[in-house]
Amino acid sequence: MDMLFTEDQLALAETVRDYLAGTHGPEVLRRLDVDGNRDPAIWQGLVEMGLTGLLIPEDQGGLGMGLADAALIAVECGRACLAEPLVESAFVAVPWLVAQGRTSELAAILAGTAKPELPHAINPWVADGAGGVALTSVDPLRNLAAAPADRSDDPLLLNLGALMSAAQLVGLADAMLAQAVDYAKIRTQFGQPIGAFQGLKHQLASCAVAIEFAKPVLWRAAQALADGVESAAVHVSHAKVAATDAAQLTSETAIQVHGAMGYTYEVDLHFWMKRSWALSGAWGSRAFHLRRVDAAVLGGSLPIGPEHTFA
Repeated sequence: MDMLFTEDQLALAETVRDYLAGTHGPEVLRRLDVDGNRDPAIWQGLVEMGLTGLLIPEDQGGLGMGLADAALIAVECGRACLAEPLVESAFVAVPWLVAQGRTSELAAILAGTAKPELPHAINPWVADGAGGVALTSVDPLRNLAAAPADRSDDPLLLNLGALMSAAQLVGLADAMLAQAVDYAKIRTQFGQPIGAFQGLKHQLASCAVAIEFAKPVLWRAAQALADGVESAAVHVSHAKVAATDAAQLTSETAIQVHGAMGYTYEVDLHFWMKRSWALSGAWGSRAFHLRRVDAAVLGGSLPIGPEHTFA
């Protein structure tokens, strides 16, 4: 399996990163937190970039790209702590609707006028749900509603949701690490930046290793799900566990780097931290996905060892 991205794929991700950095910085997150969590201008910008049509087939007016491309962009959405439900609408709902043959619903998603609700049995809530009782999220920029009784139990929807949550967690972890490193360079103690202390360097290095180890697991899961391989669900669960662990470790370390200020509202870090907490439990908890991996390995459906891994 070739998991190397092309120059075009990387250029698109960089374009999205630059756009979000310029339109969705910490000051915007704070404004959204006060003014209702959503900004039509930001959403329209994402639509005009063509991101709502990233996975829509070309014959339906979209870009016809794949899940690996979407995962790469979802990482950037996590890095920016994007409030708008682009990932759920365009990267989870679209491939699920296409698999069901419900292509008549794609035009409205492409135009940005529809943001499909995705009630699944694994979640007791629906993100950006309009009809249910409003729920309070640990993440102030997530709009949640109580899930209806008639939720889907489609495993494809679960796997798509878990995959894209994992991708966002990787981006969130990357952003939290960058914030911690930047702060360690300017915060001084005993006459020198705290980043000069070896103990702190080791903690930050451990975060970087965890993030880098999660990335290839994520890319493999995206490609496996796109290719419909038999073990795709296990690879998705592996990615969710690895991304969750990387994000949790990085959020805890970043808080410690910021000292007593780390938990306060005044530090921008808390937006990324709370989003990582929310997504860690979305589309299946760490324990749920670890059980899926355990069942596959111990049950024999996914034998381990070099003779199988590199077959």
